[in-house]
Amino acid sequence: MRARLRRSLRTRLALLASIAMVLLNIIVSTFLLYGTRDEAADIRTLEVSGKALQVLLMVKRKQLPHVLDPSGLDGMQVVDPVGRPVSWTPSMAGMPRQTTVIPRPDQANDDAELCDLPAFPGQCKIVVALRAYQSDGTWVIYAFEPTVPWYVTPQVIVFLLCMTAGLAALTWFGVSRIVDKTLAPVSRITTRLAEITADGGGMRVPVPETDDEIRGLAETANQTLERLETAMRQQEIAIERQRRFAGDASHDLRSPITAMRAQVEGAMLHPEETDWQETGTEVLTSLDRLQAIVTDLLTLTKLDAEAPCRREPLDLSELVVTETARPRTKRVVTATHGSVAITGDRLQLARLLTNLLDNAERHAETQINVTVRHEHGQAVLEVLDDGAGIAPDQREFVFERFARLDDSRNRDAGGTGLGLPIAREIATAHHGTLTIEDSDTGARFVLRLPASPR
Repeated sequence: MRARLRRSLRTRLALLASIAMVLLNIIVSTFLLYGTRDEAADIRTLEVSGKALQVLLMVKRKQLPHVLDPSGLDGMQVVDPVGRPVSWTPSMAGMPRQTTVIPRPDQANDDAELCDLPAFPGQCKIVVALRAYQSDGTWVIYAFEPTVPWYVTPQVIVFLLCMTAGLAALTWFGVSRIVDKTLAPVSRITTRLAEITADGGGMRVPVPETDDEIRGLAETANQTLERLETAMRQQEIAIERQRRFAGDASHDLRSPITAMRAQVEGAMLHPEETDWQETGTEVLTSLDRLQAIVTDLLTLTKLDAEAPCRREPLDLSELVVTETARPRTKRVVTATHGSVAITGDRLQLARLLTNLLDNAERHAETQINVTVRHEHGQAVLEVLDDGAGIAPDQREFVFERFARLDDSRNRDAGGTGLGLPIAREIATAHHGTLTIEDSDTGARFVLRLPASPR
């Protein structure tokens, strides 16, 4: 099918080019014939004039015979001063004067193409008229010769037809070759595209060496394929991440439910020996953990859906001072360097800071340092604890959902593993970044947000 379409396009272009060449040749041939015929008519008129001049000399010398030698002409006629034919060629014997149209009064020598003369009905002739001035008056010599046809000669027509046919054939051949050569890269691109499948990663179309539109098409197609391949990889990563997230969520949700079931079943087996107050407290603890997980899951769902949030001008320093004023088990030291203006959702940013403080509180030994400053057009918030810190190769892992380091699991079995992922999603939603950077001790979380004009 592709080859047929390519041949069809080649045929159409070659046919159009050939037709255009034929039309151009017809126009050029018309002008050429017109010019050639005029030139041939002028030459024939000169030849006829030369033969008529010989008769003129006879008149001058008074040696004019009664019957003239035609000398290859269709006829000749000599008219005396009173308008009577007095000499002629055998073909015009006894014929009256053929024309009075020429010579014109102001012309001694004249010529014209005249049709339907008495001696040549239905024909057109080249007529040359020469005046011979004598003592008894003005004599007129007429010479008649066939006109030059529109095609001049059959040889000219044959030459023009052969030239037109040759140029049309050459145009067909040349355009066909050029189109074939031009469409060859397109055919290769089409073939390669047809070979690409859903699992055909790394496929690219060939890029021709020529610097033209087809090269641009191939490069654009490769860029599109690269973006498609990247999107497919991202989609696979997202699907795998979603599958792992679903498994982790199911596991973390099952844990408190299993704990509550075991507590209730154990109490029901020995109701008389059960401390229902203690059992209720244990069940509430499991419910709190379950509620925390569900709440974090709902928060992540809203962030993933990019739900609209209320943006307003905020002072990050004031927000940090307010949130760090709440009592905690570890000492919190806050350092603010003046007002740091930003635009964002106060509740979400407060949740981000709370998650960072909760994480730092679980891992700090004695103290948490919180710093706010304005740096290179950005609002920077740092939360630094004096704990064991996080290894460089684990700094991105902790931002994965339900990801908890072994140390974290040992120190805080009740954590949901969603606090830091939620914090990063909030930072991303505010066009900022949340990373873990180097520090002398502990873990140093750095939030960078676009600052608003002061």
